[in-house]
Amino acid sequence: MRLKPGNLLAADRRPITGLLTANTISQIGNEFSYLAIPWFVLATTGSASQTGITVAVGVVPMILVGIFGGAIVDRLGYKQSSMVSDVLSGLSVLAIPLLHQTVGIAFWQLLALVFLGAVLDGPGRTARMALFPELVHRVGLDLDRSNAGYQTTSRIAELLTPPLAGVLIAVMGAGNLLWLNAASFLLSTLVVARFVPAIAPSATAAPLGGLRGYLGEVKEGFRFVFGKPVLVWMTLSFAIGSLVAEPLYAVILPVYANQEWGSAVQLGFTFSALGAGSLIGNGVYVALSHRLSRGRLLIGGFAIRAVAFSVMITMPEWWLVAIAVFIGAVALEPINPMTMSVLQEQVPSGMRGRVFGARGALQSSTLPIGIVVYGFLMSSLGLRGTLVVFVVLNLALPLLMASSKVLRTIPRASPAKPVAAFGESG
Repeated sequence: MRLKPGNLLAADRRPITGLLTANTISQIGNEFSYLAIPWFVLATTGSASQTGITVAVGVVPMILVGIFGGAIVDRLGYKQSSMVSDVLSGLSVLAIPLLHQTVGIAFWQLLALVFLGAVLDGPGRTARMALFPELVHRVGLDLDRSNAGYQTTSRIAELLTPPLAGVLIAVMGAGNLLWLNAASFLLSTLVVARFVPAIAPSATAAPLGGLRGYLGEVKEGFRFVFGKPVLVWMTLSFAIGSLVAEPLYAVILPVYANQEWGSAVQLGFTFSALGAGSLIGNGVYVALSHRLSRGRLLIGGFAIRAVAFSVMITMPEWWLVAIAVFIGAVALEPINPMTMSVLQEQVPSGMRGRVFGARGALQSSTLPIGIVVYGFLMSSLGLRGTLVVFVVLNLALPLLMASSKVLRTIPRASPAKPVAAFGESG
């Protein structure tokens, strides 16, 4: 369908609704994968070590796809990349129960399919994020509030899908849930195909052919990030945050729950508090995005989270930890839609794939290091000593950020005009 400039009828918003719906469905599929695949491995092999290996294999591609996938997204186009990514991700998931129920599946085959699925899923997420501002600009909606809506759909999926997946696994088994998982990716593809128009992004340069040209585009994404001080400082801050704070959820809290609470039930409630706080944080951003400077939202979010985390030094009961996690999530979540807005304003539409991918790779590359380091600290210092280090480092991070004038004065663009023309939808 062709959309005429200046038409603000409700029908014009169907592409935005369609993209948000597709993104939510795809995220639900990812959440199914996070639970169903490890459970499938445990059910079929009974091996905890093989389960851990499978999970690790699914994490590694996040960095690789960030480095190499963005340039492919820019070349292929955002709508096409989203559809191709979901179709291929669905096929990689579908192959697991199909092989298992027919000729059988070897462990190495399972690992290959998990790795392939993670590789294929990343470009789809990047493509939908790159496509979203084009749709928002087209109908004249507020970019900040729209990005909060985008984040909210993902948080709802993250909050509601795990308990649903747990029930479905109990009722129908992990293998059968993987069939639904594959179907969710197909449904996401159909929604994008039907409701989201194809967009011709503003080309920054004619794409070069061959491997040399492709690698040049990959480098261009990193060069762009390092050429913008605001992107450098924001990426550095988030990378340090991934190093010193995010391992809390992957390694510190599970050990805390095991040693101090003796149960995973309280840990589940604590993670629910994280999801609930993230949802509320998006509402906070809608209310405050035009009242507070971006610098205050960013630095203040990290500072409030660090102060909330400080209660953990006292080794409190689980509900106090849950409250601290909830407060931290409410305070920090607004930086996610804000970061989307900054990136959308700073990056030309024809480069969003490679720049978003490069920045994501840089930001997430420190997380595995942090997990390993905190694991080592708990072995040498114990849980309480590790928590002291954890709190001190997290309190120091916003102080470092506050020393940067670039972060204190993050620019806010004036209302932008559409940056690309709409073409025919497929």
